[in-house]
Amino acid sequence: MEARFFSFVLALVVCTCTGASYRTANFIVTATTPTMAKQVAHAAEYYRKKQAIEWLGYEIPKWQTPCPIRVKSGRAIGAAGSTSFSFEHGVPSDWEMHVQGTSARILDSVIPHEVTHTVFASHFRQPLPRWADEGASTTTEHLSERQKQHNLLYKYLASGRGIPFNRMFRLSQYPTDILPLYAQGYSVARFLIAQRGKQMFIHFLETGIKSKNWDHAVKEHYGFSDLSDLQLTWNNWVRRGSPKIQLTSAKTQLVSNELPSKPPRALIPIGFRKEND
Repeated sequence: MEARFFSFVLALVVCTCTGASYRTANFIVTATTPTMAKQVAHAAEYYRKKQAIEWLGYEIPKWQTPCPIRVKSGRAIGAAGSTSFSFEHGVPSDWEMHVQGTSARILDSVIPHEVTHTVFASHFRQPLPRWADEGASTTTEHLSERQKQHNLLYKYLASGRGIPFNRMFRLSQYPTDILPLYAQGYSVARFLIAQRGKQMFIHFLETGIKSKNWDHAVKEHYGFSDLSDLQLTWNNWVRRGSPKIQLTSAKTQLVSNELPSKPPRALIPIGFRKEND
């Protein structure tokens, strides 16, 4: 897949002895080469606008201070990223982002994932439930990276490492066994987004965060009676290989349709762990 990146502001490349920096309106990127710094900065601006419009329906305002991005790229480096920030009177600040991987994966997976975190932070002005923040952000990654999470999900569920929804939806911190949260969060986000779209997913989160009643939120926005009903329906969908969902809106953006419809037989049955972290 060929990606196109656009610059929305005039930027300046500054070379240093340790690499190169490239600044745009909302990002300051430091990488080993001027070309990589420029590509990452333009990609970050592009995805900042794209994700905001798709998820929120509007473009978020320019930040008061740009988000620094430090890039570590190489052919043998696995794709990964982290983004930290704090909230001061409901306004995100003290941005810091680290990304690594091959040039291709940084640009088409790590940057869109990490930038989506910043878009959510700017909109919600408070931390999101961890499953939703990571799960929704993962849906923005390249198909190859999403495929990894899709495959890992069956491994975790088959070994009893699934997280019951009544606990997962209320997690404000990362659990000790963190990897199943990423895979399961991604699958649940896919499942909900495929039915009613990205912006309804945001409204659902707004309702759940405000009311702290996720049973009510899932009933109001998706028609499930409660989290247990959602978990049972989702679990059956996963057991069948996460097949294409019958849409309720012609504008819904399917993610599930791009992935295999049949799970490995050896990874069934599906189960959830019972112990708490």
